[in-house]
Amino acid sequence: MDPEEPLVKGRTAKAVSQQLDDAGIVAASLADPEAFGELFRRHAPRLHAYIKRRLGCTLADDLVAEAFATAFRQRGRFDGRSEFAAWLWGIASNLIAKHHRQETRMYRAFARTGVDPAEDGLAELVSERMAAAAYGPRLAKALASLSAQDRGAVLLLAWGELSYAEIAAILELPLGTVKAKIHRARTKLRKALPGEENDG
Repeated sequence: MDPEEPLVKGRTAKAVSQQLDDAGIVAASLADPEAFGELFRRHAPRLHAYIKRRLGCTLADDLVAEAFATAFRQRGRFDGRSEFAAWLWGIASNLIAKHHRQETRMYRAFARTGVDPAEDGLAELVSERMAAAAYGPRLAKALASLSAQDRGAVLLLAWGELSYAEIAAILELPLGTVKAKIHRARTKLRKALPGEENDG
């Protein structure tokens, strides 16, 4: 036990925050700002992986930090009507949108060179590398051609592994609009991949 941590009825504040849901931690962080660190522990790895895939490693570190800093500063505005994760990913999506030109350039470079700028050099399965080598540049070119909002919606689904409802909350769009955007984006992406046109 960290001797610096205050005790709450025989338990540390950290142990208490680990037992709370996200909304409870946000509320607790208003009195004990350090409690907010538990939200970082819960959500940062998945958010970082998603942003890294979208914008590369360099920007991912900065944008995750900026998203959490913004969420921390604005935590008094969080009303719990939506999930904390959706609120956080909405903040991150707004930050990503500011970099849409860089993202488009990254996909165009990938399409030209076949070198994925988001690749971090870790060993992956050979079959995944072969598929990326075969389809990556075409897929990158197709992603670059999508509107920023359509690209954001389909990548929240594919790389963020979020539900349509979560995406709708993040993008602050009606569920039907999100479904239409994702359908439109998927149709365009399928055309870029050989043998995928008839895939349902």
